[in-house]
Amino acid sequence: MALPAYDDSRPRHASSPLDQEDPLSDLDAFIAGLPKAELHVHHVGSASPRIVAELAARHPDSAVPTDPEALTDYFTFRDFAHFIQVYLSVVDLIRDAQDVRLLTYEVARDMARQNIRYAELTVTPYSSTRRGIPDAAFVEAIEDARKAAETELGVVLRWCFDIPGEAGLTAAEETTRIACDLRPEGLVSFGLGGPEIGVPRGQFKPYFDRAIAAGLHSVPHAGETTGPQTVWDALTELRAERIGHGTSSAQDPKLLAHLAEHRIPLEVCPTSNIATRAVRTLDEHPLKQMVDAGVLVTINSDDPPMFGTDLCVEYGVAARLLDLDAAGVAALAKNAVEASFMDSAAKAALTAEIDDYTAAWPR
Repeated sequence: MALPAYDDSRPRHASSPLDQEDPLSDLDAFIAGLPKAELHVHHVGSASPRIVAELAARHPDSAVPTDPEALTDYFTFRDFAHFIQVYLSVVDLIRDAQDVRLLTYEVARDMARQNIRYAELTVTPYSSTRRGIPDAAFVEAIEDARKAAETELGVVLRWCFDIPGEAGLTAAEETTRIACDLRPEGLVSFGLGGPEIGVPRGQFKPYFDRAIAAGLHSVPHAGETTGPQTVWDALTELRAERIGHGTSSAQDPKLLAHLAEHRIPLEVCPTSNIATRAVRTLDEHPLKQMVDAGVLVTINSDDPPMFGTDLCVEYGVAARLLDLDAAGVAALAKNAVEASFMDSAAKAALTAEIDDYTAAWPR
């Protein structure tokens, strides 16, 4: 897979909400132009307020506000359960293949503005097929948007099809069937999302076994709102190659050592963890503990508009938590490349872009 050439003329991220009263800092400016990869970002959860409002207007029976400004209050979450409730109300706005295609392309457009060069987008087919969108039409819509995004925007998209854990084994069977039987060209991995409490990882083992046998990588969420045992279960039962979130891994030194030794990456999403109350404050976030233990961490935005963030902001958060300069931020960006499922040539190309950009800074 060849990555499109880096286009330094693309619009840049304007500011960080962590520093709203000050001019754009040198580090924020560096982050804005830095070529990046993102590995933990959700399809529907990436819908911008403009797109959510447009979809809500098309489907007036929904409770989702049609005013983009009102969505700020709507996307204020009491806890993780409330986040899931709001998230599913937005999922309900995706009702036909045209909605799917529009959402997917617009997500890529927002990525291009941040100089995201490559993204593994977590897609939940079951949420759409159970609402009546034919599986083949769903796959065709995301694939059409993927090809257009690469050609027109220079953003390479790949898919992680995930099981919504709260929907149980029926959803697991449907997701596995679509992934293995329809197998879109952009599909690289298989995941598990949704609530963790009351949704043990081990029950999904047969479905992950089938997906892995079909050549897909295993990337379940684990340890976001439960303890480190959920991460161990994802590793042992689901043969996880990366862990989505893994926040509670920091509570278990043996687990951190295992992740570091076996170079199993954690997909860390700092602002998401605060928004869903998985972590109380940024000062308490275990990112530094993970890094100090030698774990390969990647920085991600999860559901960016819902959490009032984007990948540029998340890199700024990580830089502050880890006290990084531009070179340190560039090293974080290269972690995402290393942990991605790009082929070796694409990894080398994007790594070289990051190095070239960093060497030329400041301009």
